[in-house]
Amino acid sequence: MIDKLLEGNKKFREGFFKENKAHYDELTKGQNPSVLWIGCSDSRIQTGHITQTMPGTLFIQRNIGNVAPLHDWNFATVLEYAIRHLKVKDIVICGHSDCGAIKALDKETDDVYIPLWLNNAVEAKSRVDAKIPLPKTPDEVKERSRMIEQENVRLQIEHLKRYPVVKKALAEKKIEIHGLYYDLTNGALTTIV
Repeated sequence: MIDKLLEGNKKFREGFFKENKAHYDELTKGQNPSVLWIGCSDSRIQTGHITQTMPGTLFIQRNIGNVAPLHDWNFATVLEYAIRHLKVKDIVICGHSDCGAIKALDKETDDVYIPLWLNNAVEAKSRVDAKIPLPKTPDEVKERSRMIEQENVRLQIEHLKRYPVVKKALAEKKIEIHGLYYDLTNGALTTIV
């Protein structure tokens, strides 16, 4: 597989990189992204591709379940750097269809770290389950998952707003926060309200 990655890089350098050399030369001088993108680690989602944005546009933080965890130093560092130093104007939390993290909320496991991490998303499941009857058909199960995936985006926005650096930037109208949802079946990116 590594050989395939290196071959892909060679094609990238000979094609896209070469065609956009001036842009890449500018990027060597520093970064100035306008968006902090918080998305899922799912390998099926390539953020730059689905948004058709050039390198340097998005400052990306990905993790299992597109979580904005409370009390996480890594995440807090990303927020602080993006807001205070890179001066991003927008923060996006993007969920997606067929999310394994959301499916895992219903499963018993002997994993150690994944359930701890997913505690940051379990409230989304509880909120949806309080609103709808227990699903009985495969279509109802799929719809419930979609609802939880989208509710998780809303929940993570709530978490995000609890960080002092975010609260301050929102109060000073320096940033806006957006919830998005990516559908793997049709490639559509839609707004979550």
